[in-house]
Amino acid sequence: MKALLTSSGTLNRTIEDALIGLLGKPVGESNALIIPTAIYPFPGGPGLAYQAVSDAAPSRLSGLGWKSLGLLELSVLPSIDEEAWVPAVRAADALLFWGGDPLFLAGWMRRSGLTELLPTLSSEAVYVGVSAGAIAAAATFVETYTEPPRGADSPLKSEATVFTTPQGDVDRLLVTAEGAGLVDFGVIPHLEHPDHPDASLPNAEKWASHIPGPVYAIDDDSAVVVVDGTARVVSEGQWRLFGS
Repeated sequence: MKALLTSSGTLNRTIEDALIGLLGKPVGESNALIIPTAIYPFPGGPGLAYQAVSDAAPSRLSGLGWKSLGLLELSVLPSIDEEAWVPAVRAADALLFWGGDPLFLAGWMRRSGLTELLPTLSSEAVYVGVSAGAIAAAATFVETYTEPPRGADSPLKSEATVFTTPQGDVDRLLVTAEGAGLVDFGVIPHLEHPDHPDASLPNAEKWASHIPGPVYAIDDDSAVVVVDGTARVVSEGQWRLFGS
């Protein structure tokens, strides 16, 4: 399976061209499933999920002109027969994992059976991750929270540690968790974005030290492209590689 890991979807032509290259054909000839599961833990989650699906969100993903676009909600999959959804996943040219809470997403990827299914998909299929969707593709990832994450099925790998933002006004918890293991490196999105003060360059370097292997810190104009296990960055912005 190929991968395109982004902070905010296809915000520029370079990232969109990389997606087309991975698909091996125009977007208009490709079938996709969008997975908004990660956004539900946030206030207004249902509305944000609708924005993602309807292309009303700032990040460009669902409205690229797909031949067909279906909605795959991971939290319902354990309640239905695999015959009802696995064929649709196998038939998709691209799986579009929306942003939100990567810990929540990773948990439902595992509980739904999708984590086990991903390695069996066609080598031509493309995993497209936006923010949390990109983070959760790794074997190990980190994320910050204002309070301890809840849920017995949360895929935590270590205890949370107190982390202070650059502004010093809010103490947050930095947790290490288990992702899907689709790639052998970590991703820290939204590098130096004003709306994501945690993701400063100094903080990204600290976070990277909690992740074994290489870690890519990317801004919203950059993406990591993975083909046959080899990663490369496409960018019209800034990015950093730690632990190479």
